[in-house]
Amino acid sequence: MTTKEKIEHLRKEKARLIQGGGEKRIQKQHESGKLTARERIGLLCEPETFQELFLFAKHRGTAFGMAGQDLPADGVVTGVGTVNGRQIYVASQDFTVSGGSVGEVHANKICQTLDMALKSGVPVVIFNDSGGARIQEGIDALNGYAKIFYRNVLLSGVVPQISIISGPCAGGAAYSPALTDFIIMVRGIGKLFITGPQVIKQVTGEVISDEELGGAMAQQKESGVVHFIAESDQHAIEICQKLLSFLPSNNIEDPPEYGDGEIVFAEDPGLDKIIPDSPREAYDIKDVILRVIDNGDFLEVQEHFATNAIIGFARVNTRSVGIIANQPMSFAGAIDIDASDKIARFVRFCNIFNIPLVTFVDVPGFMPGVQQEYGGIIRHGAKILFAYSAATVPKITIILRKAYGGAYIAMCGKELGADRVVAWPTAEVAVMGAEGAVPIVYRDDIKKAEDPQAARKAFIQQYQDQFANPYLGAARNLIDDVIEPRHTRRYLSLALESLRTKRELRPQKKHGNIPL
Repeated sequence: MTTKEKIEHLRKEKARLIQGGGEKRIQKQHESGKLTARERIGLLCEPETFQELFLFAKHRGTAFGMAGQDLPADGVVTGVGTVNGRQIYVASQDFTVSGGSVGEVHANKICQTLDMALKSGVPVVIFNDSGGARIQEGIDALNGYAKIFYRNVLLSGVVPQISIISGPCAGGAAYSPALTDFIIMVRGIGKLFITGPQVIKQVTGEVISDEELGGAMAQQKESGVVHFIAESDQHAIEICQKLLSFLPSNNIEDPPEYGDGEIVFAEDPGLDKIIPDSPREAYDIKDVILRVIDNGDFLEVQEHFATNAIIGFARVNTRSVGIIANQPMSFAGAIDIDASDKIARFVRFCNIFNIPLVTFVDVPGFMPGVQQEYGGIIRHGAKILFAYSAATVPKITIILRKAYGGAYIAMCGKELGADRVVAWPTAEVAVMGAEGAVPIVYRDDIKKAEDPQAARKAFIQQYQDQFANPYLGAARNLIDDVIEPRHTRRYLSLALESLRTKRELRPQKKHGNIPL
């Protein structure tokens, strides 16, 4: 065979392999509302930047009719490309080839991709669209999953890992996404669960649909497993690209900056009117967040899970920040078990990747209730205390209204290592609210009063004037300043700028023992 013939043979072989499962299966993929593995990568990475690796990979299975079976690229496309001019590694399972099932070689391709991402210090994006373990390969398939899980853990805390659920992801396969930093899931198409509806029906008798059990909304709203819900493959990729724009490539880099970093001092008189006069009246904390960040551009994480807490990414002066806030519109912003987990994990992620934390506080306390206690609110709430205390990135806390009891501490009070704590004049920092405190503190005085109801009302006003304000905290240097709401952006801009060179050393150890 001449050189020319060999080149022609190479071209034909590559063209065949790139077709994956063939035209009919590609068409079926499209009919089900899904892009192919390569189409997904083509949209994610900038044109002409993707370099595929291990295209010629072949399985070694011989059992159950596997001998001689052709599985192009062994059902997964792997390689490296760029997003926003920055390098990423990608693995995209190909459902048109044996249902994207995971065998020994398939897993090996993903593992090598993860290994190279770790060595290069760049993020990883994995598209999950697979029927699960390749049964014909038995323990080799299971071992392949174990190798992937192990690498997910090795990469954790070093480079960002993002999973996109663009099809089925069931059984043991679900644990790889669960070990990554963020999961983006396509509504109506992605399915994520450990045991499917049929198994559940057989074992427990419960009847439930795929979507109700493992759909995007179920796995965000109910379980908190999913971080972002997309309406299509294309939308999932857009979310992924935006998410990557807030993140550094690895744990020793700072997040990317977009612009010249000019400090913006703009006043916003509208902020002066946001807090209602009545402490019982709710308001949307997002109205505050959107007014103090760059261009109102906020990427909320886990929007439908634990809605009493808000987390997400934004920019201030073109630099990434992580936003944490209580949401008075939901359970008055009280912290429950799910909110604790949501906040703590996000704080830990931001700390890993050098993203400053900005916390907006309006919290009446931890959620009371028998089920909260039995569910371990003590253990879960302690995760927030642990996460904030362990974080060494710049930490800025802004108290807007209520900051009561242990929840005040948990939302990054001064003694949890906050670098700046600032309050609005509407802030109420106390052990508890006036209506709860007065019957305890003034019990005897109220009983002796001629008009107990009037006395109670007067004591409540007295308590609010004396304790439910930011000035006692400011007098103890636990609050750095009390500012007009309209000046929040200015304060935040200057504080973040002054903390850019922050360095904080901690005792050397393997890791702390977070109360999981």
